[in-house]
Amino acid sequence: MLKAVFSLPSTVWLLGLVSFFNDAASDLVYPLLPLYLASVLMAGPKALGLIEGVAEATGSLLKLFGGVMADRMRATKYWVVGGYSLAALSRPLIALAGSWPVVLALRFADRTGKGLRSSPRDAMLALSVEPHQRGLAFGFHRAMDNAGAVAGPLLAAWMLSRGMPIREILLWTLLPGVITVGLALSIREPRRELPKNKLAFSWTLRGFPPEFKRYLLVLALFTLGNSSNMFLLLRARDMGLPEFQVPLLWALVSFTAMLFSTPLSALSDRLGRTRLIVGGWLVYGLFYLLLGLNGHNLWLLWPLFAFYGLFMAATEGAEKALVADLAPKELLGTAYGWFNLTAGAMLLPASLLFGWLWQSFTPATAFGFAAGCAMLAAALLKFWVRACK
Repeated sequence: MLKAVFSLPSTVWLLGLVSFFNDAASDLVYPLLPLYLASVLMAGPKALGLIEGVAEATGSLLKLFGGVMADRMRATKYWVVGGYSLAALSRPLIALAGSWPVVLALRFADRTGKGLRSSPRDAMLALSVEPHQRGLAFGFHRAMDNAGAVAGPLLAAWMLSRGMPIREILLWTLLPGVITVGLALSIREPRRELPKNKLAFSWTLRGFPPEFKRYLLVLALFTLGNSSNMFLLLRARDMGLPEFQVPLLWALVSFTAMLFSTPLSALSDRLGRTRLIVGGWLVYGLFYLLLGLNGHNLWLLWPLFAFYGLFMAATEGAEKALVADLAPKELLGTAYGWFNLTAGAMLLPASLLFGWLWQSFTPATAFGFAAGCAMLAAALLKFWVRACK
C-alpha cells in the first residue's frame, strides 16, 4: 500500500498537502465560531444559523459553476488557487470583525472560495492519475483532508488551554492559509484532450451517459437521509455524554476516516466502486439504526462513532472516483459540479426533515428514516445504476 501511495503523481501529493493545511485552518475556526459570536460579538443562535445557512448554500451552488467554467476554460489551476486564496484571506479577517454581519460576509467569502475550487480540484485529481489509480488518489486526498480535520480542533483546544484569546487564535489561521496558497501555486495544470465538439452547459445534463444521471438520482436519495452531522452530536449529548467529550467523539470519527480512507478507497480500484459504496451505505444505515435505538449505553457511542468513520473512509473517495468512471473526460469539471451540487443542495431539506421527525415523533423515527434512505439507495446503486466500476 505504501509503495502505491508513494507512486502517486506529485499533483496528488500537493493537493493532499493543500487540503491538510486548509482543513487544519478551517476546522480550527469552525468550533470557535459559536464561542466567538456569543462571547465576543454578543450574537445569538439565530445569527449563527443565518451565517452557516447562507455560507453553505452559497458553496453548494458555486460548485457547479466552478466545474462548468473549468471545463469551458480548459483550466483547473486558476480556480483551485483562487478558491483557496479567498478562503485563506477571509478566515483571519474574522478576528477583526466588529459585528456578526461582518462575520457573515467573511464566511460567505470563505464558502465562495470552497464552492469555486471544489469541482475543479476533483477534476484535477481525476485527470492526474490513470483510471486504475482513481480510488487510491481520492482516498489519499480524503485521508489528508481528515488529518487536517483532526489537527485543527486539537490545535484550537491547545491554544485555548494556554489562555490565548479567540481573536488571536483566529489570526494564526493566516499561517496555514499562506502555506496552502503557496502549495497550490506550485501545482501543474494537468493535460487535457481537446473536446471534439464545443462544450455547452445544459440543465438536462446533455452529453452525460444514463448511468451518470441515475447515479445522481441515487445519490440524492441517499443524501436525503444524510442530514447535518450536528444531529449525531446532539443525540450523543442528549443521551448524557459530558459536553467536553462531544468534540473528542467527533475527532474519533475524523481520525478513523483518516486511517482507513486510503486503503479502503484503493480497494475500489480492485473490487469495483459500486461494491465499496454499497457496503459503506449499508454501514451508514446500520449505524443510524443502532444510534437511534440506543438509549442509555454511553460506552457504545465510542465504537459506534468509530464505525461511522469507517463509512466515511469507504465512501468519500470511491464516490468521487465513480464520477470519473462514468463521465466523459471533457466534462469532468461539470460532472463534479453536478455531484457536489446534488450532495450539497440536499443537505438543507435533509436536515429540516430529520429535525421535524425528531421533534414531532421520536429520535428513533428520524434515525430510522435516514437508515431506510441509505439502504434503499444501496439497493438502487447495485441493481439500477449499471456502473462500469
